[in-house]
Amino acid sequence: MSKVSVLVVDDASFIRDLIKNCLRNYFPGIRIEDAVNGRKAQSLLIRESFDLVLCDWEMPEMSGLELLTWCREQDHLQTLPFIMVTSRGDKENVVQAIQAGVSDFVSKPFTNEQLLTKVKKAFTKAGLLSAVMASAPSRVNSAFGNDSLNALTGGKAQVVASASASASASASASASAPVPEPVARQASAPVTPALTNRSQGQLRLPNGIQLCVIKALSLKEALLVVRRGDVLPQVLDSAVLDLEQGEKAEVARLNGYLHAIVAYEPKPDSDWLQLTFRFVDQDAEKMNYLSRLIAHGTAQKHFVPGA
Repeated sequence: MSKVSVLVVDDASFIRDLIKNCLRNYFPGIRIEDAVNGRKAQSLLIRESFDLVLCDWEMPEMSGLELLTWCREQDHLQTLPFIMVTSRGDKENVVQAIQAGVSDFVSKPFTNEQLLTKVKKAFTKAGLLSAVMASAPSRVNSAFGNDSLNALTGGKAQVVASASASASASASASASAPVPEPVARQASAPVTPALTNRSQGQLRLPNGIQLCVIKALSLKEALLVVRRGDVLPQVLDSAVLDLEQGEKAEVARLNGYLHAIVAYEPKPDSDWLQLTFRFVDQDAEKMNYLSRLIAHGTAQKHFVPGA
């Protein structure tokens, strides 16, 4: 029997590497191809056969939704399992993708466990789980982790397991309709007076959501300040930064990772942390939006979670 094949589509190489390493750790015999956007993926789907597609939504040239729509118009791809890996969790976006024929969702930022739960669910429905697990060693459970560094290094990095793993254990594979996993909201105290003159955003981490203060913003990274919580963010954690601008409440969902974390105050019990958040998106529309934010001195409105 030929190897089970998966196509990973995302314009950010960092996200593609996270997904590929996670899958290879858990399914050693799997074949994985990747594409930087929907157009490249379309070419691969025309030439080759795949058993599953894991696809980002917002990409240049052809979006994930456009690729999904095209797939469902092709006779041989109408039943192809198609999982949208996206930072878009709004109800209207979910409905739009369901109407287009999406199989399931994985919400960014995701943990290895959340990703594997949805992939195993897709393989089970397609009758491929036994085949893809046949070559998996007994120690594959080590692929379950909450640390992006572990995913990138194939589990070889000597890192301490984060307490946030328990927060991701609620990911369920039994839902009959595809919906993005709920992310636990983390309580945030009001910003200190010393920081209130700064703009605010929302940082979505694998273990929850935090309001953040934006100290500086460039096309490559953002300098953020967050209140210290019970679970500390980890270097190389994937995350999504939500920024809002203008009267139309236009929101940019910027994918990235935590490049550096330091205490904001010069004391060991600092209540605040300063995060360097590096962007990984290559989408021209997002970069244009970011340029407008920088030109306007970043967003002037406070972001309200759930609004």
